[in-house]
Amino acid sequence: MQAVRSILVVLDPEHAHSRALTRAKLIAGVTGARLHLLMCDKKHDHGALLSLLGSQLHDDGYDNVTHEQAWHDSLHESIIKVQQAEGCELVIKEHRPDSPLRRALLTPSDWKLLRSCPCAVLMVKSEQPWTGGVILAAVDVGNQDEDHRRLHTSIIDHGYAIASLAKGELHVISAHPSPMLSASDPTYQLSSTIEQRYREACKAFQAEFDIADERLHIAEGPADVLIPYTEKQYGAAVTIIGTVARTGISGALIGNTSEVVLDALENDVLVLKSEEAAAHLVELARQ
Repeated sequence: MQAVRSILVVLDPEHAHSRALTRAKLIAGVTGARLHLLMCDKKHDHGALLSLLGSQLHDDGYDNVTHEQAWHDSLHESIIKVQQAEGCELVIKEHRPDSPLRRALLTPSDWKLLRSCPCAVLMVKSEQPWTGGVILAAVDVGNQDEDHRRLHTSIIDHGYAIASLAKGELHVISAHPSPMLSASDPTYQLSSTIEQRYREACKAFQAEFDIADERLHIAEGPADVLIPYTEKQYGAAVTIIGTVARTGISGALIGNTSEVVLDALENDVLVLKSEEAAAHLVELARQ
């Protein structure tokens, strides 16, 4: 998080003083990052409001604040165009869930943003303060290929950075699959054997990242159920998840899609990309 030098803050014209801006001020207050305010609207001019917000931030001690209004075909494309042009390492946006009917008909813009944005995205979902709270990092310890290992490192590094920023406590959740009687490998036919393998992998993971036993939570089942359950159990203020590149950015590190987890979590969600995924998405954004 200390490496973030420029933050893109996506503002809703109808909710300019948003939770997203509150989180951005918290992070920039510690890191000294530049804040670039963005309003995406092709119909109305919000220049006066953006200037006012910039002046208020300057009066509050945020000296490096810029702003713009832009529109490029769709909301998520507008955000990504500006993120690339401004070189922002973090996008912060308030998440307002669509109705079930609308979600059934259209892919929500926030899902598209998570899939397509090359940099980290913080979706702000609640007003719960970060200060003194639990920061929850979700990893797949059983997946040890190099791309996942680098992503694990990024997730834990961000977790420690946010915990330090918020004077909070980092916890880690890793879900492992249920036994499959049809699996060709007998290892995956017994729950006890699967858990043993995960716990052995976790010992090395704990040693590498200095995670205490009481802050590591290993559970059996689908990640999109266990991560929200653990968030509620510990009242996590922020949950950090990661995605890796498969075809485009459809695959999520932790089993099911990050979009499903996004809707199920009650509080803020930070979504990180693997290096491979980020590089792929940068190329797509330049086309």
